[in-house]
Amino acid sequence: MMLDSVFWQGKKVFVTGHTGFKGTWLSLWLTQLGAIVTGYALKPPTSPSMFELCKMVHVIPTVYADIRDQHALLEALSAAKPEIVIHMAAQPLVRSSYADPVMTFETNVMGTVYVLDAVRKAVDAGGQIKAVINVTTDKCYENQEWIWGYRETDRLGGHDPYSSSKACSEWVTSSYRESYFPQSEYVKHGVALASARAGNVIGGGDWASDRLVPDCIRAQLQQKSIIVRSPDAIRPWQHVLEPLCGYLLLAQKMVEQGADFAEGWNFGPDAQDERSVIWVVKRICSQWPEGDQAGYTIQSQGDLNEANQLRLDSSKARKRLSWRPRWNTEQAIDKVLEWIAVYRSHGNLTEVSLRQIMEFTRTD
Repeated sequence: MMLDSVFWQGKKVFVTGHTGFKGTWLSLWLTQLGAIVTGYALKPPTSPSMFELCKMVHVIPTVYADIRDQHALLEALSAAKPEIVIHMAAQPLVRSSYADPVMTFETNVMGTVYVLDAVRKAVDAGGQIKAVINVTTDKCYENQEWIWGYRETDRLGGHDPYSSSKACSEWVTSSYRESYFPQSEYVKHGVALASARAGNVIGGGDWASDRLVPDCIRAQLQQKSIIVRSPDAIRPWQHVLEPLCGYLLLAQKMVEQGADFAEGWNFGPDAQDERSVIWVVKRICSQWPEGDQAGYTIQSQGDLNEANQLRLDSSKARKRLSWRPRWNTEQAIDKVLEWIAVYRSHGNLTEVSLRQIMEFTRTD
């Protein structure tokens, strides 16, 4: 599993949602590789935010606009003249999707339509876009509570608005791939379109609400009890760098070999690293530098419908991309706490983030 620094040197990349947690990590990594990144997103969704703490507005050109603004999106994409587009802008929270389903569907479904249509129009106008990746989620699969992992060919669907919207985003991607970037006409269109599905990502710099690890960190900092709603639920936890590495490897292959890689891809952890919610909570509490400052309280999640068990089968990415997980769950949590320690000491967060990227790429 090797990222080719020569390949990325000078590559123009357009990233939507770059002000978010995952988007900031991806933008940092791309700039470290020598890519020329343009970001398109709303202002950071949280305060504090990794984007602001790492002063990313001084690192990459940023267009602050809504993914639902077709005119602004097409204008920004055309001006950036990218070779690679990575679409990450989304409403990413299950509980928020219950509170505002309309905004969730508008952002996650129509936002995808607007991005892919902007790509279509840019290519028709002479743009040199070669690869587009739509980042969705493991929750795009119709959950059957299986004990085995979902494969890319399994049925899509979703009970909650967030999961359903991401399944719809996958269908939109498939429709545009077949209608406007068909594999049989790759030479004509020059665009390979894929989707990428990852597990529950964790890492330093995530301050989202109603997300387990950030909630645990906040509780420890404030010395307040951690609210745990589904203690026995199994999730594919993974450090944020794991799927990001998959996206970058996939983009390389798509540019180099085109339509052969234009399909859906899973990037999930090893089976032994799929842990319960309560295991993650206890691990963070036990590893907190001053000792557990918070403890936890188990609380019913009410009428919200979330899967109890969710696994991904990443065999295809392992075989065809030579991708594999590098950090287990314990290591991933340790890296989160390492990042938070630098934050608490008012240290250089860009420096620790880039150091973790370098450590990750050197891991055997």
